[in-house]
Amino acid sequence: MLADLGCSYAIVGHSERRAIFGEDDAFVARKAEALLRHAIRPIVCVGETAEQREAGRTFEVVGSQLEGSLARVADAAAERVVIAYEPVWAIGTGKTATPEIAQEVHAFIRERLVKRFGDAASQVRIQYGGSVTPENVYALMAQPEIDGALVGGASLDPERFARIVRFEETAEVNR
Repeated sequence: MLADLGCSYAIVGHSERRAIFGEDDAFVARKAEALLRHAIRPIVCVGETAEQREAGRTFEVVGSQLEGSLARVADAAAERVVIAYEPVWAIGTGKTATPEIAQEVHAFIRERLVKRFGDAASQVRIQYGGSVTPENVYALMAQPEIDGALVGGASLDPERFARIVRFEETAEVNR
């Protein structure tokens, strides 16, 4: 149905689906595979909770989610996948990973993608999602491994969302 409606992308593995509906990495992998089969690009979400971050388990959790959620993605399809790092502790809380924290996790994700997909990993977009706002989007997007933003709550306010979308214009003014 999504393909018939002209859908180009679909989010899978969002933290709320994982927590509320018990969708595990294997289920996310099956969804990603099905989307690819129907020419829809999956946006695969990964991210740790506050407790996991405080326990120093960010890379363990994100690495495990990434590996499990991409298990059914063929190497030839890697460039059609988008990864969204969404620290659960930042979603809807108003807290945002600092640009340095986000970059560190994005670099880790890129390393894992290279191990999994080789050269094709350079074509995989890695987005940041976690309380992206007009005030923080430029600093986040300035990081070398952050390829875009997956905007949640701020997209509900047209003026704020437009400011996020136009962050490059703001960036030019700030330079």
